[in-house]
Amino acid sequence: MTTPSGPGDGRLDPGLSAIMSERRQLINLAYRLLGSLAEAEDVVQETYARWYAMSRRRQEAIESPGGWLTKVAGRICLDLLGSARARRESYVGEWIPEPLPDRMEWLRRV
Repeated sequence: MTTPSGPGDGRLDPGLSAIMSERRQLINLAYRLLGSLAEAEDVVQETYARWYAMSRRRQEAIESPGGWLTKVAGRICLDLLGSARARRESYVGEWIPEPLPDRMEWLRRV
């Protein structure tokens, strides 16, 4: 995945490979925190969106882009976990567990 660094100048963005090289680490981090690959990929996408929403000057001022990406991805995961906890706490209604199979059905499965 390559993009020109400026309009029409044909040079590749030198930071792109550095940013994309962190993808596997970011997905691993998010997956370990969230337990869902789909949510982990969403977190990485949001992390990259925040990176590219910054001006070029702010991006260049960051000494360790990998560290910045890791910190942001971790915070996004924590926000998701916090909002999930809040959603569970505000659940109104009776908790209904999944029905257990009867003994004969259970024996047929084994």
